[in-house]
Amino acid sequence: MGKVEVSKEVADETRQVDIFFSPHPNMRGNAQSLGLLGQMVTTSTLLEPFRNAPNRTEIRNCILKLFSIFAELQRKGKREKTELNEDDLPKLWILATSISFQILESFDAKLELENWTEGIYFLSPSHRTAIIAINQLPITPDTLLLRLLGRGKTQSQAVRELLELPSGDSFRQNVMELLISWRVSVEVNNLLKSEDREVFMALSQSYLEWKEATKREGLQQGLQQGIQQGLQQGLQQGLQQGQRQIIANLMQVRFGELDESLIKVIDDLLQLSPMESSRLLLESSREDLIRRFLSEN
Repeated sequence: MGKVEVSKEVADETRQVDIFFSPHPNMRGNAQSLGLLGQMVTTSTLLEPFRNAPNRTEIRNCILKLFSIFAELQRKGKREKTELNEDDLPKLWILATSISFQILESFDAKLELENWTEGIYFLSPSHRTAIIAINQLPITPDTLLLRLLGRGKTQSQAVRELLELPSGDSFRQNVMELLISWRVSVEVNNLLKSEDREVFMALSQSYLEWKEATKREGLQQGLQQGIQQGLQQGLQQGLQQGQRQIIANLMQVRFGELDESLIKVIDDLLQLSPMESSRLLLESSREDLIRRFLSEN
């Protein structure tokens, strides 16, 4: 009736997880400030963000990455003779700017409104996987970080909410730094799309303030470095000039008026230690000094 293969080898390619997060034991308290994102990363986590709506193949590839990690942990457990706890297995969160209900139905992904908000669709428990439709998340402070990863109106709304936070708010400041870095990257690489223009307009004032602050900081650092370098150079030049004058004075005491030949010798004597140059001046004749240094040149 068909071809039968026994013990068929299954080869798999090397895959890379977009973001793999392992929480510290004492992280739980800090996670609350991240809202929904903090709730997601209380265990080891795979994060797979999509700028465009993922298709079935892309979702399957994400699940394959998760299962590859399961297999790796299983092999490690066998080597160390430890039992693999199901609750300790990582979870996969697929972050989609949007997703069709047809695809959600094909994976039998369902809401769990008892414990989670709207817009989060869970596959069967053994899959340990959820698909987040960012455009369906409720507009609350807890979802702000994830909605910033959305597109179009979803992202613009989140940016406006962020800008409305007090200017001294640490959360606002940290996230604004990330958004401005993203804006600079898009601008430098000429990746701006029409749908991003509204977000860019909302960030324009903050971007200009950042540029001015960066420029001022750069000028201040440059000024400080210039002053420091100037002081070092001035000190070095002053010491060298003082040593030159000492050598010239010793020469005048020994040989009288300095001619062109003796003046040329001064530069060579400056390369020596003060003790060595003084000894040569006191023990050598005028002819010996000129012969020693000018003949070498």
